[in-house]
Order: sequence, then structure tokens, then C-alpha cells
Amino acid sequence: MNKFFNRRRLVGAIVGTMLAAPLLTASAQVMGEKSVRLIVPLTAGSTVDAIARVMANQYAKSMGHPVVVENLVGAGGLTGTAQLVRAPKDGMTIGMVSSNHVINPSIYKSVPFDAIKDITPISVIGTVPLVLVTHPSVPAKDLKELIALAKEKPGELNYGSAGNGSSLHLAGELFKSEAGVDLRHIPYRGTGPLTNDLLGGQVQMGFVSVTAVAPHIKAGKLRAIAVSTSKRSTVLPDVPTVAEQGLPNYSFDAWIALIGPAGLPAATVNKLYGDTKTALGTKEVQDSLAAQGIMVIGSAPESAAQFFKTELEKHTRLVKQSGARLE
Repeated sequence: MNKFFNRRRLVGAIVGTMLAAPLLTASAQVMGEKSVRLIVPLTAGSTVDAIARVMANQYAKSMGHPVVVENLVGAGGLTGTAQLVRAPKDGMTIGMVSSNHVINPSIYKSVPFDAIKDITPISVIGTVPLVLVTHPSVPAKDLKELIALAKEKPGELNYGSAGNGSSLHLAGELFKSEAGVDLRHIPYRGTGPLTNDLLGGQVQMGFVSVTAVAPHIKAGKLRAIAVSTSKRSTVLPDVPTVAEQGLPNYSFDAWIALIGPAGLPAATVNKLYGDTKTALGTKEVQDSLAAQGIMVIGSAPESAAQFFKTELEKHTRLVKQSGARLE
């Protein structure tokens, strides 16, 4: 009897294990497939997108979860960021944003979130130097000559940008203010059309990311006048900054930062910041950032929070000065 009973128990255990195995496997697959969402509110192929993707590879290793980059585009970044701020506060949804984040509140009539109160800054990844270029037909070899020419012909010279309220537009507005010159603004729909018309001479000058025009500068198709940041760019080390050439208060750069929804627990924020520092220390990420001409910052959460506030104030002032407005 006992022998029969033990045999039944053994068979039952084997059958139970066989039945449970698929359930255990399915459960393990569900846990393993839980992904971190890395929202990029800008188009695929943009500088922010490129950095997000190389960072995602490293994040996946330190987080223990797949990291999926989602391009949620629209309204200059508002669409994707609006989804981010409504996400659960568990660290499984983060976002990588650009300077547009602090420009949008001033340039759009309505913004569906507060650019400061509704996010948790985690780290400013780095800054993207811009370079002021001119078409070779412009008779100015450096910034001093360009300013003199603009003052000699007020309102006659034009500068292009990637659109009203874009970083390239505001870089030009700050230059106008610091140099005391009158230039006409020509907005384009993106950096590509702007670069094409700079090469063709339809627009005389403009601030553009260094990597977008470095090949054209080296080929002599565009003339590099000055770099926008406080330090020279490693991509164009021979090009002096605007500040070096007589405008000491001028400093402007686009930037990339990692954020989460407001209210992330401190432990989660610190973990994400640690993951970011680890990623920034890898050769893969360093090589990618260098190729994009990005100057690495990797700031701590507290510094990032203050940076966002300062940048919001700065860009609010510049947008007001420019008169730019979008619906």
C-alpha cells in the first residue's frame, strides 16, 4: 500500500513539475522581457537619438533590463515629453531631451506640463558646440570683421536657423545682442535645408552644429568664424570661440540631458545617475560622443536641477528678445 502510494506521489510530482515548467518559463520570460523605456521626443537620426541609442546599450548592461528607445516626435518635443511626465515613478520610463525642453515653454502658446516641476533631472549628458559659419562670398575673415561689416550694413546681412525658436535661432539672437548688430533672421525647416542654402549662398551665415558642417569647412565651402561655447571644439580645434574674439559674455550651446518624471525616489535617481556615469566611462559611448563633437558633462542630479532652472531663465529671455512664437 505504502509502495503504491509513494509511486502515485512520485508520478504526481513529475506530472506537476511538467505542467508547472511552462508556467515558470513563461513567468521568467515576462520578467526578462520587461523593458526600460527611453523616450526621445525628437526624430530618429538626430544627435539626441544617436546618443540615446548608444547609451541604451550600456544602460541595459547595468540595469539588467532591455532598454528600448522610443522616438515620440511632435511639437518640438512636447508630445514625447508629455508622455514621459505622466509615466509611473519607478525608473522604468526615462527620457533624453535637448535644449528644446527649456525653449518650448516660451515659444509655444500652450505647453501641457511644467518644464521644471513635472520632471526629475538626472544628469546633463553633454553640450553640443555650435559654429558660426559664413558663405565664402561674405567679405569677412573673422568675427571682428564680420561685426564691422554688419554694423556698416545694418539689416542687410541675414542669418539662417533650423526654425523659429530653435537653438540655432537663439544662438543668433544672443550674438546680435552681444555684438550690437542688426541681422535678418531666415528660419528653415531643419538643419538640412539650412545647410544646403548656406552652401548655395542663399543665406549668408548661421550657427550650426560643428559635426553638421565640419566637412564643408574643411573643403572650403563654408568659412568657420567662431565656436559658440566657452571652450574650443575638439572637432574644430583651430577655430576660436566667440568670447576669444571680443565678446567675453557670449556662450551658447545646445545640450542633451537625461530626465525622469517628477517625484522619482532618491534611490532611483541615484541609481540612474550611477548607470549614466558608468555608461559615459565606456569606450563605445566616449567614441560616439567624440564623433558627434559633444563635450561631456555627466553632471550630478543636484547640479542638473540647477542647470535646468538657469537655462530656462536664459532661454525665456532670448525667446522674448527674438519675438518668436509658435502655435
